[in-house]
Amino acid sequence: MMENRTKVTHFILLGLTNDPGLQVFLFISFLLIYTVTLVGNLGMILLICMDSCLYTPMYFFLGNLSLVDFCCSSTVTPTAMAGLLVGYKIVSYNSCAAQMFFFTNFITMENYLLASMAYDRYAAVCKPLHYATTMTTGVCALLVIGPYVIGFLNACIHVGDIFSLTFCKSNVVHHFFCDVPALMALACFDSQISELLLLCVESLNIFLAVIVIMTSYMFIFVTILKMHSTAGHRKAVSTCASHITAVSIFYGTVIFMYLKPNTSHSMDTDKMASVFYTMVIPMVNPLVYSLRNKEVKNAFKNVNSTLLKSSFIC
Repeated sequence: MMENRTKVTHFILLGLTNDPGLQVFLFISFLLIYTVTLVGNLGMILLICMDSCLYTPMYFFLGNLSLVDFCCSSTVTPTAMAGLLVGYKIVSYNSCAAQMFFFTNFITMENYLLASMAYDRYAAVCKPLHYATTMTTGVCALLVIGPYVIGFLNACIHVGDIFSLTFCKSNVVHHFFCDVPALMALACFDSQISELLLLCVESLNIFLAVIVIMTSYMFIFVTILKMHSTAGHRKAVSTCASHITAVSIFYGTVIFMYLKPNTSHSMDTDKMASVFYTMVIPMVNPLVYSLRNKEVKNAFKNVNSTLLKSSFIC
């Protein structure tokens, strides 16, 4: 087994396409997406840090979500862009394992951060008078530290499992980054156990997070139905709209990608889905939370005016 395992010292990522014209178009598109992702997520983090009006649990979670989105996109997008420039990308065995580890870590963290944010929305809508005592500093810290710890453990499980397999069939990965299903397809022997482990672990992760989210929104829905004022309805819906949008986009793509047997995978379809959740979602999240949020818009105006005054004084 050790002899077989050393046969693969590097992997060749085939990327998205071999069409030169399409490669140029995709490279420019990914560059624009990545730029918007960096500006949007890092800008959101800076805005939350600079404006004291945003020192609330909701924006504490949003700041961590922006950090995770930035890291997730940075783990994959530069590799994809490099592959478009040269047609394919050669990565070492260890680099591939590292990329898989960090990507799995960040995508798991986002999964549970969305659940933490759902609980925060539940507390804000259903228990507004007790919100300050419910969402204390300690509770918020636990709701953020938990996703970080689970993400790390989940990444260790998947990387340990995949790279315990022997890759002697081929070192050509039909993907633009080192994703779990794409590496699993290169195993020398039957990888049904690894497939089952992937399905069970990811199903558990998604199930736990979705249960928290659905339960939170069930109570929120009941609370909204009990409200008699139109203003209360609008405020509650406005409070949850951005989070519901982010949840729908994220889980729709992830469930499509991972919760199906490996035999039904189409590499081209998986690549398109992967582009969506590795690049598009990290770009969309800060836009969703900023464009639909008056507090973020006001904070941006305040910070902008403060910076203009400071530069004028200088």
